[in-house]
Amino acid sequence: MNDKNRNLVVRLVTAFLLLPLVLWLIWQGGVYIALLLGAAAALCALELNLLPASLSPAPTVAEEVEQEGLVLSGAAIVSMGGAFLLPLLIEVRFWLVTANVVIAAVLIIAFTDTLLFEEHLANAPRRVGLALLGTIYPGLLLSALVRLRQVDRGEWWVLLALTVTWMNDTCAYFAGRAFGKHKLYVRISPSKTWEGAIGGALGSIAGAIAVQLLWIPALPTWGAAIVGAGAALLGPLGDLSESMMKRAYGAKDSGRLLPGHGGMLDRVDALIFNAPFVLLCARLLT
Repeated sequence: MNDKNRNLVVRLVTAFLLLPLVLWLIWQGGVYIALLLGAAAALCALELNLLPASLSPAPTVAEEVEQEGLVLSGAAIVSMGGAFLLPLLIEVRFWLVTANVVIAAVLIIAFTDTLLFEEHLANAPRRVGLALLGTIYPGLLLSALVRLRQVDRGEWWVLLALTVTWMNDTCAYFAGRAFGKHKLYVRISPSKTWEGAIGGALGSIAGAIAVQLLWIPALPTWGAAIVGAGAALLGPLGDLSESMMKRAYGAKDSGRLLPGHGGMLDRVDALIFNAPFVLLCARLLT
């Protein structure tokens, strides 16, 4: 068994182990899905703030934490806290705390932490910028799935968002391996091909129509096709955007949390971009 096939097996085993828990939390809805997404967003924020450590030779997360002050600085910690709170605030009210208050607090604390503790002035914009990005990028965009769960038949709409993302990724992978010849975006992701992108788009549209026929009758079939086609554009855009950040710091993966998948951000990068779009479709098409 070659390395590619071995990695595929590990990915499938990890997915099958985690999938039942994720689906159960989605089915429960309410604060359960908010906590799930808050935890995922916080892990993504952690990985984003750890990216600068990738410039040194492949440390583990524990080693990264020990290496330099910027890794788990106050800015990084508040970034994780903000990312965790944004999805949770959709379901739980904390007195006067709103998403705007959280984002403002993250920015102010990150600046304060950088003023007090950053020894290298050139690192200041990066430290503050990653703290804010870590909160808004996963925290705000994944919050759309909490709102999506609140719509009529919301559990199936969330499943639709997951299905189009997963089908796009999976079909693109296999179509690329079987037929890929023309590179899609070599500068950012040398392995992606136009043939893979077309296969991913077909898989995404087929997955959307299947979910619509089985569980979301209020959504027209043409509407499901729009969801699938939109996800086929936005999902790869999310993937390439995350790859761009990793390449900027010379990282292969955002982390090592999920065997065969890399980090949490590697696993949800496409979903982060798809979630707000599927929410928009749920509100406009039904």
